[in-house]
Amino acid sequence: MTKLFFIEASPPVRDSDSVRIADAYLKELRRQDFALQVDRINLWNEDLPPFDAIRVTATENVMTGRSHNSLQKAAWNEIVRLSERFTGADRYLLAVPMWNNSIPYRLKHYIDLIHQPGLTFGLKPESGFSGLLRSKQATLVLTAGNYSECFPAPAFGGDFHSTYLRSWLNQTGIVDIDEIRFRPSLLTADSAGEFAKAEHAAIVLAQRHARCLQQQSPMNIQ
Repeated sequence: MTKLFFIEASPPVRDSDSVRIADAYLKELRRQDFALQVDRINLWNEDLPPFDAIRVTATENVMTGRSHNSLQKAAWNEIVRLSERFTGADRYLLAVPMWNNSIPYRLKHYIDLIHQPGLTFGLKPESGFSGLLRSKQATLVLTAGNYSECFPAPAFGGDFHSTYLRSWLNQTGIVDIDEIRFRPSLLTADSAGEFAKAEHAAIVLAQRHARCLQQQSPMNIQ
């Protein structure tokens, strides 16, 4: 059974482009793979703890080998539970709108909580970071209102959106990453037509991923 973790970084508003496209992908993947297990989270509905002084110190203690006091231990255990929900998946689907050239702050908050030493990465002074999440795949659904590679920067902003997400995922060890883009959604003459193209691309990608999953199924391994 394949476990997919679906992160909605868009607020739960009606007709979120990123979520609608991601849902088209997920619907087709489920249609192709009935054994798919999906864990879905909307970060705006989650009561995320602050990444405050206690949690920062708890992280530093893990990295330096120091012990936790009772408050730090409780905080670290909470971080571990959050992170293990993420790391327990085989595949990831992220619906992420661009906010001010980057990602929504709730997603950054979530990443700061779950991206932790010994959970998603290792760190050695002589060699740097090493990702702990191997043989996993991520699909990014990226939307933006007024940024596109076709428009000159800086007039329409820059891309710290896909670049940040890829950099973070790579640091966890996830290098098999696909993107579905609908950018821009406000400045395109035929916005509905471009959205339909993005939705179709999501369905085609889901079909390709389903074929890969079928090939990896234990029933197909001789």
